Amino acid sequence: MKKSNFPVKPKKKLGQHFLKSSDVAKKIVDCLNSNNICSILEVGPGMGILTGHIIDLNKESSFIEIDKESIVFLKEKFKGIDKNIIEEDFLKIDLKKFKSPIGVIGNFPYNISSQIVFKIIENRDLVDKLVGMFQLEVAKRICENPGTKSYGILSVLVQAFYDTKFEFKLGPKHFNPPPKVDSGVISLKRKKEKSLNCDENLFFKIVKLSFQQRRKTLRNSLKKFNLSNNIKEDVIFDKRPETLSVKDFIHLTNIIANENISA
Repeated sequence: MKKSNFPVKPKKKLGQHFLKSSDVAKKIVDCLNSNNICSILEVGPGMGILTGHIIDLNKESSFIEIDKESIVFLKEKFKGIDKNIIEEDFLKIDLKKFKSPIGVIGNFPYNISSQIVFKIIENRDLVDKLVGMFQLEVAKRICENPGTKSYGILSVLVQAFYDTKFEFKLGPKHFNPPPKVDSGVISLKRKKEKSLNCDENLFFKIVKLSFQQRRKTLRNSLKKFNLSNNIKEDVIFDKRPETLSVKDFIHLTNIIANENISA
């Protein structure tokens, strides 16, 4: 591997905070456990500190980058990588063009990290594994359990389809430039069950609507559904959304779906 003569200047507008330690980078890539993955997508490779370890996996890999300076750097650093670099916005890419199951990995720009996760959920039939660096607060929220202040929409929707694991925490000193917050690496592994035992579109609506007024009981936050008084007597409507597990939300979805059918 030839060292590049074109160092990349981190760009604030792109949320670039380059990881400095190759050992930490390898630890992140090892979390991918790519045995059952057909293709790997790295989001925002930047200066390629994860990229080299991904190449060592000898898997079909693509490196998605919108920073032209980074692309020049990567092509110089890794000979033969040209055909594997995709100069596009990951949020706009059609993941169906990659061989699935897909593994997604990256030191994600914190300003779009939640959007990346929602894209993964939307493409859950294709994406088997995600390993990512997030702002610590977001990383914990994704992996959070019911009954806590951090538990919310992201927690429920991710955990409905993926098993979550908080891998490890990193302080600002591990990055250039150092961010103002701590970071956390998490992994998501697609659950064996390919679908929920409920109307999934309705499930999404109920979860989002419930947490829009998280301090209210479900009886008040779900008034939009015009439920009958008889249905609203169910004890689940006395609860607040942060106390409900994924199974509880599935149960709630089926209650509301059955009410609409009988109405």
